[in-house]
Amino acid sequence: MAVKTYTATVGKIDYLSGMHCIELTATVMKALGPLKKKRLLCNLNGKTIFSCGILSAASGRGMIMLNKKQMKIAGCQFGDRIKIQFTEDASRYGMPMPEELEEVLRQDEYGSMRFDKLTPGKKRNIIHFVNSVKSSSLRIERALKLINNLKSLPEGKEKAGMIFGAKN
Repeated sequence: MAVKTYTATVGKIDYLSGMHCIELTATVMKALGPLKKKRLLCNLNGKTIFSCGILSAASGRGMIMLNKKQMKIAGCQFGDRIKIQFTEDASRYGMPMPEELEEVLRQDEYGSMRFDKLTPGKKRNIIHFVNSVKSSSLRIERALKLINNLKSLPEGKEKAGMIFGAKN
């Protein structure tokens, strides 16, 4: 797939505790066409690449959530105009799978079967949570905990909060 390049503004979402985002105009959203409904790799200012999805906003606009680390690496802050490049993310889960979670699933046939039946968004939540710590031992711990929680839930009733350990 060809790379699509645009300029966009770093915005804030006040109702989400001032979380930062990339604001995409209705024109950009229209130009993205069917790509806007897929998982993407987003390159900011040629400095950082991350997996993302586009959230719909009012009046045909869209937005992509940004965390502090992504903003720091890209050298941008609220209100800045940035160069953004999109390519389709052709990976299996729409984000990198941590080796530790992959190994837990390889060794646990039932856990793997349950994971495979989850919605793509729930799979990405698990992957992101496991991947969000630097230590390999913590990633293993998190992978084991989440897959064990998943296996303890009735099939078809896997609410995200319960996978992550919340009580009813």
